[in-house]
Amino acid sequence: MSLFKARDWWSTVLGEKEEFDQGCLCVADVDNSGQDKIIVGSYMGYLRIFNPHPVKPGDEVQAEDLLLEVQLREPILQVEVGKFVSGTEGLHLAVLHCRRLCVYAVSETLGNVEHGNQYQIKLMYEHHLQRTACNMTYGPFGGVKGRDLICIQSMDGMLMLFEQESYAFGRFLPGFLLPGPLTYSSRTDSFITVSSSRQVESYKYQVLAFATDADGRQETVQQKLSSGKKLVVDWVLNIGEQALDICIVSFNQAVSSVFVLGERSLFCLKDNGQIRFMKKLDYSPSCFIPYCSVKEGTINTLVGNHSKMLYVYQDITLKWATQLPHVPVSVKVQAIDSEVKAEVVPSVTVKVTIQSRVTAQKPYLAVCVQAPLAVTCDRFTFNDLDPGSSETVVLSVFLKGNFPPSELEGNCVLSCNTPTGIPKFAQCKFKLPLRLVCFPAQPSKSANHKLTIDTNKPPISFLTIFPDFADPSEDDQANVLGFQFLTGSKITLLASKTSQRYRIQSDQLEDLWLITKELTLRLEEHFKKQNCKDFACTFSGSVPLQEYFELIDRHFELRLNAEKFQELLSERAIQFRAIERRLLTRFKDKTPAPLQHLDTLLEGTFREVIALADAAEENQANVFQAFTKLKSATHLVIMLIGLWQKLNADQVAIMEATFLPLAEDTQELGWEETVDSAISFLLRTCLSKSSKEQALSLSSQLSMPKDTSRLKKNISLFCDRLAKGGRLSLSTETPTQQATVVPGGCATIPESDLEERAVVPGSTAAFSHHKHLLQLRISKLKKSIFELNNFTVEKFCAT
Repeated sequence: MSLFKARDWWSTVLGEKEEFDQGCLCVADVDNSGQDKIIVGSYMGYLRIFNPHPVKPGDEVQAEDLLLEVQLREPILQVEVGKFVSGTEGLHLAVLHCRRLCVYAVSETLGNVEHGNQYQIKLMYEHHLQRTACNMTYGPFGGVKGRDLICIQSMDGMLMLFEQESYAFGRFLPGFLLPGPLTYSSRTDSFITVSSSRQVESYKYQVLAFATDADGRQETVQQKLSSGKKLVVDWVLNIGEQALDICIVSFNQAVSSVFVLGERSLFCLKDNGQIRFMKKLDYSPSCFIPYCSVKEGTINTLVGNHSKMLYVYQDITLKWATQLPHVPVSVKVQAIDSEVKAEVVPSVTVKVTIQSRVTAQKPYLAVCVQAPLAVTCDRFTFNDLDPGSSETVVLSVFLKGNFPPSELEGNCVLSCNTPTGIPKFAQCKFKLPLRLVCFPAQPSKSANHKLTIDTNKPPISFLTIFPDFADPSEDDQANVLGFQFLTGSKITLLASKTSQRYRIQSDQLEDLWLITKELTLRLEEHFKKQNCKDFACTFSGSVPLQEYFELIDRHFELRLNAEKFQELLSERAIQFRAIERRLLTRFKDKTPAPLQHLDTLLEGTFREVIALADAAEENQANVFQAFTKLKSATHLVIMLIGLWQKLNADQVAIMEATFLPLAEDTQELGWEETVDSAISFLLRTCLSKSSKEQALSLSSQLSMPKDTSRLKKNISLFCDRLAKGGRLSLSTETPTQQATVVPGGCATIPESDLEERAVVPGSTAAFSHHKHLLQLRISKLKKSIFELNNFTVEKFCAT
């Protein structure tokens, strides 16, 4: 008996005395809306689709959680969601009855009344089965792309394969007595089942497809329905007991495995049938599901039993046990498309409420977070809002990519029309918690990168400012705290006991950014609550430019690789088309001539094109990851320079616009050339030493540079000018009007004037000409920033 009881996040009661089995439950985005739904089918023939929302203890289930309930009049053996309809890659619902296979499209219709939106199913096609079905599995049989095929196992041991709307073929399993669990492995392109001989058996799809009768090659309809084909097993493993279920798992941090739940054991097999590990169970299991683990090389498994218990295993180690209010029949995870190597990807629920003071027609809400963060649903359409009315939507944010984000902020944009047809926009931002991307960990004593932040107040205990990470029972966590990103990297935060300093250290420079930002924000919030208005953070160390330059070089190197892949792909494509033309000429010739190995050359060229395309796609993913790391390091450098030179908010904003001008990095307009142009502009205007530098003209075209030497030189010069008292400003002042240079470069720099000033009457002609040129450059810069912002907002709203 477990001391811990599972607490319902959401629950509902289905009908009266309805019966369910293992195949009754499915979790998927069945209506292609971007949000997973729960699909349940019963032996009474009821098909239900739910969209669960969290409820408070004691509250009743909301009626709108049930999206669809329909009586199909036949027992439902299994429900699955996949790409089952030809001509589209949208998801459809497959329902298996005893003698029928039906594929439905689930769609949503916007409601015009107070009852809200309506869901309905439409029958796309059905197959009438000549044999009584037991279970089914689906997948890209034979390596097909963009669609799923279905395999049904009958009660008398025949595998019936359907290529979407068409019946393909049927094959009898050798030595069959009773049907067992069935699944498909896309990695090995094979079907795996457990026979009545208590053996795990694997059959290759190609073997099924090309198996022939001993009598001949002709296949008739009668053979499809009766005799079938003989099969040769790929591998066999005797487990010595009957099996309840089979599941194939393949995660980034663990090898592909075949999990088999027996009557008294849990088996984990390799793709070739060898046992990786097994776990003897001292209870009678009822269902299970493996899922990804946070520990490298391990897999977690949920196992339910007939004693109303749910166990969590990491490989063979029991990690948790909890009591359920009922015997579990089927268990699934709220499926998330994430590449993170973690056993559980945390998510945070975001609730957005829209209130209207006037009539809003066709409101449209778009929610955006910075990749690799993702949302379960990013677009919402509402009915017209009356004055004083409101609408609320709930979505979840989670980490999708296998690397940390550069920002923990989200953005909501609402667009609508007034009754007179005037478009209106509203925008708001929200901050996401740090626990979304990292969790507490043991501090590390050594690290490659260290930063020290000075303050003018005594250090605060981490138990106070990081209550969500520190453990009150651990006294040592008052001055030292460890963080670990879901992607694996660790960061350590230390507070000095004798001075007013905090140290942040990590093995990667870019990983310091989020923790450093969180530290300064929480310190500011803490002293603000204490009514302390003079709190300030400073940085007196050296800005890590060399480490920053390494990230720039890495990003630029990947961009160069992308160009090389494009050139090679273009060359191979030209070669492929040339070979095709010669082959077509040979085939059209009335007098047959030898191909002279043109077909072999065509196949080889095709393989090269595919390999280059895969390599280019992988390189593009690496470019995006490198750009995200570069943005994190850039944020960190901007913060350190701001603390070092005590820049105000306006000056920091100028630095952010200079170093982070792009939301996305592309081959046509890359980060290196854009930032180099912006820094060059500042060095020749507000940070210039003389009028000669200001007279130099900037290039009107941006193109990818040959190397990063000029960019790195300009960044170093930018920091040097700031250290010598230079002031960041978009005003039209000349260098002679700037503040006096303070030795050391650490004194407070006067605030800048961001408004353009008019030309002073009576000034000299040369000075007026110089101011006129400078004003033109500034206006061009502002226009460019304005156009870039408009483009970003328009692109965001369009998506």
